[in-house]
Amino acid sequence: MPSVPRLVIAAPASGSGKTTVATGLMAAFAARGLAVSPHKVGPDYIDPGYHALASGRVGRNLDAYLCGPGLVGPLFLHGARGCDVAVVEGVMGLYDGAAGEGELASTAQVAKLLRAPVVLVVDASSQSRSVAALVHGFASWDPQVRVGGVILNKVASDRHEELLREALDSAGVPVLGVLRRVAQVDTPSRHLGLVPVAERRAAAVEAVAAMAAQVADGCDLDALMALARSAGALSCAAWDAAEASALSGPRPQSPDRPNDAGRRSRVRVAISGGPAFTFSYAEHAELLTAAGAEVVPFDPVRDEQLPDGTRGLVIGGGFPEVYGAELSANEPLRKAVAALAEAGAPVAAECAGLLYLCRELDGRPMCGVLDASARMSERLTLGYRDAVAVGDSSLAVAGTRMRGHEFHRTVVEPGSGASPAWGVRTPRRRVEGFVQQGVHASYLHTHWASQPGVARRFVERCRTS
Repeated sequence: MPSVPRLVIAAPASGSGKTTVATGLMAAFAARGLAVSPHKVGPDYIDPGYHALASGRVGRNLDAYLCGPGLVGPLFLHGARGCDVAVVEGVMGLYDGAAGEGELASTAQVAKLLRAPVVLVVDASSQSRSVAALVHGFASWDPQVRVGGVILNKVASDRHEELLREALDSAGVPVLGVLRRVAQVDTPSRHLGLVPVAERRAAAVEAVAAMAAQVADGCDLDALMALARSAGALSCAAWDAAEASALSGPRPQSPDRPNDAGRRSRVRVAISGGPAFTFSYAEHAELLTAAGAEVVPFDPVRDEQLPDGTRGLVIGGGFPEVYGAELSANEPLRKAVAALAEAGAPVAAECAGLLYLCRELDGRPMCGVLDASARMSERLTLGYRDAVAVGDSSLAVAGTRMRGHEFHRTVVEPGSGASPAWGVRTPRRRVEGFVQQGVHASYLHTHWASQPGVARRFVERCRTS
C-alpha cells in the first residue's frame, strides 16, 4: 500500500483554531494543485462540510469509538485513495477522548493509529514564555505521539511573535506558522456548533477562501508538506464497501453473486439532504450502493414528492428545529413519507430524522409516522453510547450491538404503538428510539462501517417489503 503523506491538526483544547488551520491548510494545498484528502476525528458532521469545500473531496470521519480502532487506518486509506496529501482535523484537546475510556477516540489515539505527525495549534493570545512549557508538556506526555511542529494562533504583534519564538527555541518543536489575531475568519455558530455549509454556501465559500489565504500567508507550506511526508507506512488495506457488504452476512436470495450487485435490479433508496438534513456519513451511501441500492437524494424542505420508485428511506441528522416551518409547510412530502411508512417500507431515521417522523415538532405538524411529540429543550444531551438492538427491525436483528453518538437539544415524548429500538447504557441503562413496522427511528447517530450488515439488511428489506 503506497504511503499517503499526512498531518494531524490538533490543539491543547477546543476553541484554539483547529478548524481554521485544518480547513485553510486543505484549501492552500489544493490551490497548489495537490489532491487533498480531508478527514475529521470524532463524530462531527459539520466540519467535514467545510473540509469538502476546501479540498473538493468528500469529508470523512475517523472515529475509533463508533467504528473501533481497527477500522481507523482502513477508512483513512479508503478516503485517501489517489491523493497527494491528507489533512486530519482533531477533536477537542489532543488527549481528550471518550469519557472514562482513557485515550479511546482521542486525536492522540488516531494519530498513533495513522502513524502521523501532529501539528499543534496553540492559542497564544494570553501568553508568551509559558507557551514553551505548554508545548513541551503536550509533546512529551505520550512518547508515541510525535508533535512535529506548532502553529501559533491569535498572535497580537511582531513583538509578541518574537517572544513566542524565543520561548519555543528551547522546546525542540519548530514553529511552522503564525496567524495574527486581527485576521480571524468569521464562522458563525449556534446551539450545536458551526452553521453547516449547506445553510450558508456562498458565505462558506468566502470563509474557506479567507482561511486558505490566512494559512498560506502565515504558515510554511513547504515545511508542513515535508512533515506530512515523514509519516510512517501503514500495513493495513483500504476499506472497501463491496468487500465489507459481501462479508457481512449470507448471500442474498438471488442467483447472482454478491459482487454482481451492479447487474442485479437495483432497489431505489432515498436519502435526505438539503439544509435541514446535513448529517450523514459518506460510507452509508457507499454501503447501500454495494448492497444493491440505487441511492437518490431528496430535500424535505423543497421536494414535494419522494423520488419515483422509492422503496426505502434514510433520514439522517441535521437541524429540523431550524427549518420547522418549511418542513411543516411541505405537506405533500409529509404525506408521501407517511404513506410509504404505512405501506411497511423500511425507513431508517437518526436524530433529526426521528423528529421529522413525529406527530409534531414545537407544535408544528410533521409526518405523523410516530405517535410522538418533539420539542426543543434547554438541556444539551451529548455523548457516546453503547447500544444493543432490543428486537428485530429493518436495520438489525435483536441482540445486534452498535456504538452511537447522541447530540441534541430536543426531547421526544412518546405515545403508543411502537417498540424501542435500542437498549442504551449512558451510564445508566434505558431504552431508546422506535421500531414500528419497517421504521427504525432513534436519537443515536451510528456509523454503519462498524456493522455493514445493517445496510445489507435494509436493502434486502426494501426488496421484499
